[in-house]
Amino acid sequence: MLRLASMLLRINNFNVGLDENEQHIVSQLCIQLGISEKQLLSWNIVRKAIDARKRGDVHFVCSVECTLADDANLKPSPQVKAQLQVDVTSRLDIEKPKKLISGNNKAEHVIVVGAGPAGLFAALALIEAGKKVTLLERGKPVETRMKDIGRLRSRGELNPESNVCFGEGGAGTYTDGKLYTRIKHPFVRWVLAEFVRFGAKEDILVDAHPHLGTDKLVRIIKAMRHYLIEQGVDYRFESKATALLTHEGKMTGVRLADGEELQAAHVVLAIGHSARDTFEHMQAIGIKLEAKDFAVGVRTEHEQDWVDECQFGKSAKHPKLHAAEYSLTHQVSDKTLGKRGVFSFCMCPGGLILPSPTEAGKMAVNGMSNAKRSSPFANSGIVVQVTPQDITQHGLGDDPLCGIRMQRELEKKTFKATSQAYAAPAMRITDFISNKPSGTLANSRFKPAVEASDIREILPPWLSKPLAQGLQGFDRKMKGFISEHANMLAVESRTSSPVRITRDKSLQSVSIAGLYPVGEGAGYAGGIVSAAVDGLKAAEAIINTSN
Repeated sequence: MLRLASMLLRINNFNVGLDENEQHIVSQLCIQLGISEKQLLSWNIVRKAIDARKRGDVHFVCSVECTLADDANLKPSPQVKAQLQVDVTSRLDIEKPKKLISGNNKAEHVIVVGAGPAGLFAALALIEAGKKVTLLERGKPVETRMKDIGRLRSRGELNPESNVCFGEGGAGTYTDGKLYTRIKHPFVRWVLAEFVRFGAKEDILVDAHPHLGTDKLVRIIKAMRHYLIEQGVDYRFESKATALLTHEGKMTGVRLADGEELQAAHVVLAIGHSARDTFEHMQAIGIKLEAKDFAVGVRTEHEQDWVDECQFGKSAKHPKLHAAEYSLTHQVSDKTLGKRGVFSFCMCPGGLILPSPTEAGKMAVNGMSNAKRSSPFANSGIVVQVTPQDITQHGLGDDPLCGIRMQRELEKKTFKATSQAYAAPAMRITDFISNKPSGTLANSRFKPAVEASDIREILPPWLSKPLAQGLQGFDRKMKGFISEHANMLAVESRTSSPVRITRDKSLQSVSIAGLYPVGEGAGYAGGIVSAAVDGLKAAEAIINTSN
């Protein structure tokens, strides 16, 4: 028996049924803690995940924080005792990391290149630490950028500087707004808290797989922009940094496309995974780059009702469940192809597939979902692991930019496979597996258009063969994945950066002191939260250097 004085307790792995109301939860908490309901002063669910391993018993697995009365004599059941934490700090109480608070308030000038999550959070930390910050974005504001994406979808008109990949908010804004990350870092909770500060629902602090949705993320990015400008950030759009300026191995500033030069000893380079011209410039001036693993493939499109049924069984469409997701992997082992992974990427339940090229005459696709995930279709990248050795072996060079060369080749073939500019070549998954193109397609909402094509003529055999094996493996895990009612669209080529900008432990380029490559474009992060954390780490390093 344990006597407690208003301590905060946390019970982990507490199961809650889909149809259980608050009173039932209170009753179960008290029974399992061995107390009366009067002795339970307050309770909050601070983490919630869906457990759908058994389709006949879909439920939530939660962490619950409880405050008990001073006279409560705790008699936990053996099951709860093993999952009980006593005298905890609430997961909902999040303080700004002290590492991000400047001790000397030096107003040094820092240039941040790129207004994606890495750049925005670096700028946020730096300006609040008392630095003078200039934030450069080659694209347009998030709301104007949306109009350019609309023109690409409705008219097939590409703006190379304002599209799914370039513009305020970065590439992640026009995906699903996923906030799930596997990285373990103290800044993760702070990033989520900042999203709440700028307009996200507090649910993201609780959900095990939080997401914002593109429509909500657009508003949050605008709120961050207004705050940064109010704090004094020189926030510039359509300001493309075309040259990094250096002297004796140190950063001195950047040159813009219009010829203006900005001076700064610290430059945070948060350019995203598609800034191919910037990678080429860095290679030309001798900044060390490395080719890295990435993945390419297709984006599949299934009916969301089928995904819901596969994942949730009879509980599909329960009002407490959102559109179902999936995460699939398959290891291909072939005498000719060797071992390589095939996996789902950026799965977007209840979403849309978008055209995501950045260069004229080249075509790529990506996926997105809005907050409600209400589209009748689910989509996901299904991609094959690619190594620099693969690229070299197939005649595309062995320099650090060989992955970009491969992406361009695939995107050029994809563009030429259709008669309409920026239409997507598509194929029924069953046709791809049987290698017998039917010339017909399942329903699709892709714009500007889909055209029936043989995707095996776009992807080389060393990619199409493992892709087919991976799809067959997925079908064994989710029966019906290979379906005549599902399409695959080409080409999913922008999963991550194929280049890494080599940096040291201080997060600075090994070639240029004062240059901080961060986020997806630098090859050190993947996804919104991990990129934001990487930007904060660079800001921390600059703040510490200044103190």
